Amino acid sequence: MASPGQPSRRGGDGRLTHEIDPQDRGPQDACGVFGVWAPGEDVAKLAYYGIYALQHRGQESAGIAVSNGRQILVYKDMGLVSQVFDESTLSSLKGHLAIGHARYSTTGASTWHNAQPTFRPTAHGSIALGHNGNLTNTSDLAQMVADLPSDSGELDIHARALETSTNDTSLVTALLAHHPDKSLEDRAAELLPQVKGAFCFVWMDEGTLYAARDPQGIRPLVLGRLERGWVVASETAALDIVGASYIREIEPGEMIAVDEDGLRTRRFAEPEPKGCLFEFVYLARPDTRISNQRVHSVRVEIGRRLAKSFPADADLVIPVPESGTPAAIGYAEASGIPYGVGLVKNSYVGRTFIQPSQTIRQLGIRLKLNPLRDVIEGKRLVVVDDSIVRGNTQRALIRMLREAGAREVHVRISSPPVKWPCFYGIDFATRAELIANGLSTEEICASIDADSLAYISLEELVEATTVPSDNLCRACFDGVYPVPLPEPELLGKHLLEATSVIPDRALDVDGLAASLAGGGATDALDRP
Repeated sequence: MASPGQPSRRGGDGRLTHEIDPQDRGPQDACGVFGVWAPGEDVAKLAYYGIYALQHRGQESAGIAVSNGRQILVYKDMGLVSQVFDESTLSSLKGHLAIGHARYSTTGASTWHNAQPTFRPTAHGSIALGHNGNLTNTSDLAQMVADLPSDSGELDIHARALETSTNDTSLVTALLAHHPDKSLEDRAAELLPQVKGAFCFVWMDEGTLYAARDPQGIRPLVLGRLERGWVVASETAALDIVGASYIREIEPGEMIAVDEDGLRTRRFAEPEPKGCLFEFVYLARPDTRISNQRVHSVRVEIGRRLAKSFPADADLVIPVPESGTPAAIGYAEASGIPYGVGLVKNSYVGRTFIQPSQTIRQLGIRLKLNPLRDVIEGKRLVVVDDSIVRGNTQRALIRMLREAGAREVHVRISSPPVKWPCFYGIDFATRAELIANGLSTEEICASIDADSLAYISLEELVEATTVPSDNLCRACFDGVYPVPLPEPELLGKHLLEATSVIPDRALDVDGLAASLAGGGATDALDRP
């Protein structure tokens, strides 16, 4: 495992795009998980390319665990997938079974010790686990870990001096590791019904690949087939990149296992589908399929509906790249207004080792986007974007377009106003920071200095997905949370970091301190 004190080439620095301007933080993605069981294949490289395809879901850290049937090796570090791994690292990870993870933190700080996969060695064999989503009963799970027998069959590997890990994933790993009188598969079937919130787990022991999806199916998880094996991944795009054929979605409340005997499945809870609506708007890659719909096609349809509901007298439709592009294509198609590229995106701005100076920071959005003056000068523009969170980005963008000569700027948004935080794996701004929570559409329009502003309605957005409304989680738009939330003091990203007392038995190989409930975001729904 790569560790903080280990001399090696420099990895990533953990900074995200929004660190260019800490006051301009958009919705941060859920994590990406990938698993492969394929004897005879180079599974480490398959896992590498799998999480590379899922990089948009998490840019803070990356890790891969590989088993050769006798032992599991885990390598993880802070940074992008391409920064964490190189040819020599991957060539040292030999085996027939692997899982991979690209992380954006939603519980636990962005530190090496919270990078995934998490790992636990026990007397019965080791476990490595990756998680996409966010749990809502973290405090209950922490208590369950604290109540485990002090001798739970774990191996003493003298990792006590390491800084502690504080994420909900490590709690689940600790609870799965304690199965003295049953198989890991039976232990999982017993434990998973007690885990609440959004989760797509991909985990492994020395010989078997496992995957499970929460009963609501809030986050996506799909199954694919290789010529000589099986693949599970957060999105179908990751199947495509490794040459796996799409079989189906892992069902809500389903657990699968793959080993030398083939694939088997069991249901640990009755399905109550509530897929995340925001996956269609922003999170998923446009080339991914969700609920048998290509995400790109859904976003184009959203643009068409925007044009019909909120026309504008304009000369050109331009997207805010890349997430606004499909909806802008649909808007142009339905309105008859020409589509054009008016903004150029720097594809490599996502991370930097250099902390921007105040002068550079004041350039703000120009580090990410730059206008094409020849295209937009003198034009009345329709600018299509996926969402407005704080409004800082749109305000700076409109100012930049006007400075470049735009006559009018009409903003169209391909999602309804975001008014509520997410507790299921998207790290939105807090409620007090969400501009739509305190201002009307007209007031937001004035605030960002647009000539007009319109959002797609929730009803139109749902219709564009073709998924029944009752089968979607719409909480960030309507405040209706499909999985009950605990008391406010038991919510919050840093819940497990609010305690200073950490029992030894709660620690794992990463120095895991997962066992303690503590103070948290007592005002998570409304704090600034």
